[in-house]
Amino acid sequence: MITVNMTKAREIKKEQLRVERKPLLEQLDVDYMRSLESGNTSLQTTIVNKKQRLRDITADASIASASTPDELKAVRPAVLDE
Repeated sequence: MITVNMTKAREIKKEQLRVERKPLLEQLDVDYMRSLESGNTSLQTTIVNKKQRLRDITADASIASASTPDELKAVRPAVLDE
């Protein structure tokens, strides 16, 4: 029987999420600079909040609570799809 080291699997999942969020953060950086240029403070606040939610995805409780590889594979923080 094959057993999965869930501690290592969680770290792999976190790394996958980091890779997935990287281009999103980069685009938000560009959007933020544009909002600064236009003086759109409402958009700046929205972007800052989304960037923080993206930074927090590796601390998602679903990662820690996943007890099987399938549960871990299914973890997908909603902010990645916004």
